[in-house]
Amino acid sequence: MSVRYVLTEKAVMVGAAEVAEALGVSRNKAYEVIKQLNGELEAKGYITFTGKVSKQYFYERVYGLQEGSEDDAS
Repeated sequence: MSVRYVLTEKAVMVGAAEVAEALGVSRNKAYEVIKQLNGELEAKGYITFTGKVSKQYFYERVYGLQEGSEDDAS
């Protein structure tokens, strides 16, 4: 499977709307969560984007799961 396929067929980032829905919180709170997670990623040397966060990192930090695992509730 090529990188191009993965990047075009599967979203690798989530925005405030998706975070708010997943957590059952307001969009403002979702932006706070995204900002915190992006701060953690920046401290590790990763590139981040304002208003979006890595989908994989979101699942790991919020649910303690890796996306696609058997325990993944989404």
